[in-house]
Amino acid sequence: MRIAFLTAPEGVEQVELTEPWKAAKDAGHETVLVSTESGEIQAFDHLDKADRFPVDAVVGEASPDSFDALVLPGGVANPDFLRTDEKAVAFVGAFFTQGRPVAAICHAPWTLVEADVVRGRVLTSWPSLRTDIRNAGGIWVDEQVKICDHGPNKLITSRKPDDLKAFCEAFLDVLTEKAG
Repeated sequence: MRIAFLTAPEGVEQVELTEPWKAAKDAGHETVLVSTESGEIQAFDHLDKADRFPVDAVVGEASPDSFDALVLPGGVANPDFLRTDEKAVAFVGAFFTQGRPVAAICHAPWTLVEADVVRGRVLTSWPSLRTDIRNAGGIWVDEQVKICDHGPNKLITSRKPDDLKAFCEAFLDVLTEKAG
């Protein structure tokens, strides 16, 4: 399967990008780094700059139709930037319209809120997003990982980097089920 990893040019929490990326690659999936700008993205380890990663495709030029699933890594700045970019929000919304799996961790559900896709869904996130998710019609739970199949697609969410193992396992299980 071909999986899009959507990030802003800077602000993505590195481990929330690299761990799911590695898990997907190790499972035989094709991973594609999609961003709002070409070139490279700047990842962070909390507030400190970490590594840079090359962008494979630019949102707005990349078609959601060419991907089987979407991963939204967190970091505070990353989803905050993405939710202000109309093309990024439309890209995310297309995965829900088309019934494709979406996985989001930590602060990444901010982009889901902006795409207006959390209404009626049960999800988790970094605790500070609880009110935003509830105000957008979602049901927030404090769980390590939550798989919600309300609607045409499955949404996999986790709270924080400590949940990455469970997050990756749940996402890969959903992909295996989809390929089934």
